[in-house]
Amino acid sequence: MASCCNSLSLEGLLSSAFRSSKRPSNAISIPSSLSHLYTHGFPLKNSSFSVAHSRSFSIKASSSSSSTTIVEPEGIKITSVPTKPIEGQKTGTSGLRKKVKVFMQENYLSNWIQSLFNSLPPEDYKNGVLVLGGDGRYFNREASQIIIKIAAGNGVGKILVGKDGILSTPAVSAVIRKRKANGGFIMSASHNPGGPEYDWGIKFNYNSGQPAPESITDKIYGNTLSISEIKMAEIPDVDLSRTGVTKYGNFTVEVIDSVSDYLELMESVFDFQLIKSLLARSDFGFAFDAMHAVTGAYAKPIFVDKLGASPDSISNGVPLEDFGHGHPDPNLTYAKDLVNTMYSENGPDFGAASDGDGDRNMILGKKFFVTPSDSVAIIAANAQEAIPYFQGGPKGLARSMPTSGALDRVAEKLGLTFFEVPTGWKFFGNLMDAGKLSICGEESFGTGSDHIREKDGIWAVLAWLSIIAYRNKDKKPGEKLVSVSDVVKQHWATYGRNFFARYDYEECASEGANKMIEYLRDLASKSKAGEKYGNYVLQFADDFSYTDPVDGSVASKQGVRFVFTDGSRIIFRLSGTGSAGATVRVYIEQFEPDASKHDLDAQVALKPLIDLALSVSKLKDFTGREKPTVIT
Repeated sequence: MASCCNSLSLEGLLSSAFRSSKRPSNAISIPSSLSHLYTHGFPLKNSSFSVAHSRSFSIKASSSSSSTTIVEPEGIKITSVPTKPIEGQKTGTSGLRKKVKVFMQENYLSNWIQSLFNSLPPEDYKNGVLVLGGDGRYFNREASQIIIKIAAGNGVGKILVGKDGILSTPAVSAVIRKRKANGGFIMSASHNPGGPEYDWGIKFNYNSGQPAPESITDKIYGNTLSISEIKMAEIPDVDLSRTGVTKYGNFTVEVIDSVSDYLELMESVFDFQLIKSLLARSDFGFAFDAMHAVTGAYAKPIFVDKLGASPDSISNGVPLEDFGHGHPDPNLTYAKDLVNTMYSENGPDFGAASDGDGDRNMILGKKFFVTPSDSVAIIAANAQEAIPYFQGGPKGLARSMPTSGALDRVAEKLGLTFFEVPTGWKFFGNLMDAGKLSICGEESFGTGSDHIREKDGIWAVLAWLSIIAYRNKDKKPGEKLVSVSDVVKQHWATYGRNFFARYDYEECASEGANKMIEYLRDLASKSKAGEKYGNYVLQFADDFSYTDPVDGSVASKQGVRFVFTDGSRIIFRLSGTGSAGATVRVYIEQFEPDASKHDLDAQVALKPLIDLALSVSKLKDFTGREKPTVIT
């Protein structure tokens, strides 16, 4: 390719090697079918939208300066593509998320990837190994090829890519840790919708498998404001449809099985024979909804092939680029099909769902919903006896600040160290690496442990199946089984019940949402202990701040809290996981020690607090919203 070209299109720059009459002499193991099937990665399969949607976009020089060849290591041509900063590339709670059309703009993704490399010390990637995978959503195929080429252009030695570009977020963390990689890219907008009109996202995880800390994400953002060039290797697109190794000079791409490393880890954590004995029972019904998301690639190998569940127990088990027009968020609103199944007269005994990238989960019993806050507390309370990985006992427990205090009570009873951190899984990573934390969770359907450094949807499902299997291991055919609801109610009887609800107001106008939070911050700063809020007496109000006990870093403005003398709490924060507008989240919690009141509906038990939260925040006035989008 001539170095004087001013416009380097995707077709020209990223796929030129296929159209060149001279194939690079140093490229090996390239399938002959690659050129006509894989210009954009793996072939479209089972998508519920037409392939007629335009997939064209380009990487172009954004100035009058021409692109130049900067180095040719062992025959690989690396081109410097001039570019300019693009506004709005600051990462949220977990990576950069925007609408697909934004990422498809000229140089948008490339600028962020290059800015990442500009932010890392060279020893963290030069001649090193990085992992690449995603949830299979629309645009992942094109993005995979871009990321591979920029990685090669920046001197990365090897990229490990999931077959077809598929790796769940937990699996990326597992692969990084097992293969001692320097880090990894995760292509996902998590639980947000996918498809040409919807969302896409990218984040980077570090060498212990944890999301990059704010010290790195802040540097990335800073570099997006001053970026002037993209380093791009001129190599062919890589065939992601089959496992194997492809080499271009001193740069290697290895396409790996998406499931095997993760499955091996799960087998080391859980007693698969115990779970298999439960799923084999004729009096136990199991259902898993993959929501046409990434765990569809894991559900059959794990639940069916390894654990013996019926193939019919898996629904929506084929990953689709647009999640079958669904919203892959495992909650009572968006996993409605599973909820209807579990609440039907002859529904299964156990049901679960996972989200777009496989790190979230929802647990259901027969006509019974387990809140995420209760779920992590119950896993922690039962882990030592039911899960081999924890046979020596958990090291410590932690939750995000908005999550209910149910886990706190387990930590107190078991004599374990307890931590309250801001929302965002990265805050658990330091505690795990320091050996202070084993089990943790967030009310936003995220649960996990120190087996990896991400929350893990399938892990949570296997943890619950382990608990149910352990409770029923001596039950003979015909004897009544201990159910999901039995386990939860026994837990409440021991620890008390933390009634909890979350109201989500999605895609609010950012200006009104921000004004509401500023109003609440001001109100909290002026509030005094002993003040009356209806029938509640204020203990304290603040804007949550966290000092990491490991490295001393401080995270401020993490959510406005009003905590009352009876332990009740109302919390307000803006979510950092959306791709457009602002999501206002309101959390309401009340502790109830009286077992005679544990069966109350949460919305009934919490109504006085819910009314107080809406009144104190003036939410309707600031956002114009009459009702929440989702109630959990």
